[in-house]
Amino acid sequence: MSSPVVMNLMESSSGAPEQLAAESAQGSLAIVGHQTIHQANNGDGTRSTLTSSSASSLNVPPRYRSELLRPGFTADPAQGNAIELSVIGTSGAIGSSTAVRMGGGLGDADPEAASNILSQTGPGRANRTELEQNIAVEDPAVANAQKRKSLLHFAALCGCLFVNGWNDGTAGPMLPRIQEHYHIGFAIVSLIFVSNAAGYLSGALVNLYLTDKFGFGKVLYMGSLCQIGAYAMLAPAGPYPLMCIAFFIIGFTLAIQAAQATGYVASLKKNSNAKMGILHGSYGLGALLSPLVATEFSKSAKFWSFHFIISAGLYVVNTAVLWTVFRGRRQEEIMKEEGETTSDAEAVSSNKFKQMISNKDVHFLSFWALIYVGIEVTMGGWSVTYILEQRNGSSNSGYISSGFFGGLMLGRVLLLWLNKKIGERRVVFIYCLLVIGLEVTVWRIPSLIENAIAVSLVGLLLGPMFPILINHSTTILPRWLLTACAGYIAAAGQAGSAVLPFITGLLASKFGITTLPPFIVSMMSTLVVLWAVIPRARYVPT
Repeated sequence: MSSPVVMNLMESSSGAPEQLAAESAQGSLAIVGHQTIHQANNGDGTRSTLTSSSASSLNVPPRYRSELLRPGFTADPAQGNAIELSVIGTSGAIGSSTAVRMGGGLGDADPEAASNILSQTGPGRANRTELEQNIAVEDPAVANAQKRKSLLHFAALCGCLFVNGWNDGTAGPMLPRIQEHYHIGFAIVSLIFVSNAAGYLSGALVNLYLTDKFGFGKVLYMGSLCQIGAYAMLAPAGPYPLMCIAFFIIGFTLAIQAAQATGYVASLKKNSNAKMGILHGSYGLGALLSPLVATEFSKSAKFWSFHFIISAGLYVVNTAVLWTVFRGRRQEEIMKEEGETTSDAEAVSSNKFKQMISNKDVHFLSFWALIYVGIEVTMGGWSVTYILEQRNGSSNSGYISSGFFGGLMLGRVLLLWLNKKIGERRVVFIYCLLVIGLEVTVWRIPSLIENAIAVSLVGLLLGPMFPILINHSTTILPRWLLTACAGYIAAAGQAGSAVLPFITGLLASKFGITTLPPFIVSMMSTLVVLWAVIPRARYVPT
């Protein structure tokens, strides 16, 4: 396998190539020519193009120069005998250089010739404006290995979000059974959401500290490991205070896991938007499947809590995968392994927490995430109780929660093209208004079937919003704070998944579960206002 080759490309102020050089540790490459394309406006709406090629202007041995200029010679990167690079000069000319691999018909490389070329690339000629780029040309085998590593890392993070979604999808079918088992009302059963919220907020606040101290891999692994212990506390259906403590631990660990996974994907420079949609689609898949299993367990008055044994088993697998893939390493090391880079500012910046807290845009985004995720979990959780009490649903009503989260998953994947076509900022307003309309039908139309379909469609429209929020944050927040901010926003969202369901429980205990649809409508209206306040995309320092 050959070593990466670094090429220096320089353009003169006139746009013509002055010097071009390449150096390989194994002497397997030499530069044999350069082609420049000059474009100019004619004033009548058309453009003229002039192409010039040069080999003699470079200090290249005649035998190589003649090979380049002989009729019929084609430098083809696909055949492995050339690599095409592009550079745009300050004058607007577009240069295309051809680095031809010496070998086969061209003979062996001439290290002396390469040395001569390099000797001419010093900074020294008078009246020269230089545009210099260092481009690492990787071996295809290295690029393929990086791609495999990238897919492996991303798959592990999707698995992590899948089990997070599995946890959040459990609450809906289990709430009526928990109330019956402990003989408690709406207000008391909502204390599990209070404990959850306290855990989420604690995780959001200490996530940055833990990441700086232990690193991405260790924090992700420890969070998943603690989750197993929390489910072990829930499985025996012990005293209700013990259940609340377990939900606090779950909230804490979910917050740091969601923060790490979301922050990592948000900081990627390759296909970040699509990966964000797929990542949170994995969350939706977990939340879709969990109610299907939880509904069956909730039908049993004796074994309902055994559902948490399955949850613990999933987290055992997740913990093993996270350690096998990431090995407790820091994010910079993992990203480097898959060919991603982090900015210098990100590496040297200090006191990130203070910078993050002092950025007002972070708080707008976090508050939006808190309300959005709160709506999401409230719909998935309390809709089952609403259907049971207001629409005379049966014990199978838990499947409505699966319909909601199934729509959520599909929306994050299937609506990517629509988001791009309409524009992510504009499409969020459209989705919010449609959700409000659908929720009004749930409120006013007393039909179980219509309500179930409307809830599923609400999930479909809510699905793309959170990935859009994280993608939008990359356009308004400094790059060196992006990982920390994305994690903080995600953790704030997880806190919302506990705060809003708790408020719903308090309202239901005083006014009845009929308050659910109007509460969702009011929260969606708040999202519309907040989205209008959040700044548009703008240039951010890297």
